[in-house]
Amino acid sequence: MENYVDTLSRWVTFYGLKIFGAILILVIGIWLSKRIRNILKNTLTKKNVDLMIVSFSSSVIYYLLLFVVVIAALTNIGVQTTSIIAIFAAASLAVAFALQNSLSNFASGIMIILLRPFSINDFVQVGGVSGGVESMGIFTTTLNTPDNKKIHIPNSKITDDIITNFTANDTRRIDFVFSVSYDDDITKVKKTLMDLVKKDPRILNDPAPQVILLEYADSSINFGVRAWAKKEDYWIIYWDMNENVKNAFDAADITIPYPQTDIHLQNKAKIEDPKESR
Repeated sequence: MENYVDTLSRWVTFYGLKIFGAILILVIGIWLSKRIRNILKNTLTKKNVDLMIVSFSSSVIYYLLLFVVVIAALTNIGVQTTSIIAIFAAASLAVAFALQNSLSNFASGIMIILLRPFSINDFVQVGGVSGGVESMGIFTTTLNTPDNKKIHIPNSKITDDIITNFTANDTRRIDFVFSVSYDDDITKVKKTLMDLVKKDPRILNDPAPQVILLEYADSSINFGVRAWAKKEDYWIIYWDMNENVKNAFDAADITIPYPQTDIHLQNKAKIEDPKESR
């Protein structure tokens, strides 16, 4: 009995220390991996490396370090990691089939880095959603919507879809459509709209703004306003212009018509039947 207890005690002590050491390796290794990832991010950012490359490369380095930490922990408790690596390599084909979507996302992430359709902080529309690019990982890209929702989009979904980057260029054209009555003076309307555009200092003079008659619609004459502005001023100008046009039209007695249908009633005289007149 004493020999059994002694053997059990040595076994528990021996393997207990190994397990404790493995846990310690995992804890310290994970902490170091995060620390190295953050240092890499800060270093690359200070060197003005593109933020998307920073986000993607730091994610790759982090997961590679975690893999090394796990192998070190397993080695500490006596697991033959050489055999594990060999088995992992042999099973890589099966894993590739099982994780083909994840591998596709990883490959798509590399394609995004190479093609650079957008950068961190760009406002894009992709995969049916719109938002600012917050970060890019090895499998997903994170967007932050204007109403502060985080959306994680698989990288393969991005490369397979149409990407609209609203902030890639420094300037954007703002398009407006304003409707007036057929009874209004079109020269007066054009002058009122152009005066409003020229009074706004945020609207650029080059390219020059335009006020054009777009179409004769069923219930109105539609005018288009095309103005260029810096990308950061787009929405505030859009909202202000809609409000200012309503006030200016009211002051100038220009009518904004409601949809309407004109019905003409005509009284027809009764036509006598020639047979009745006989």
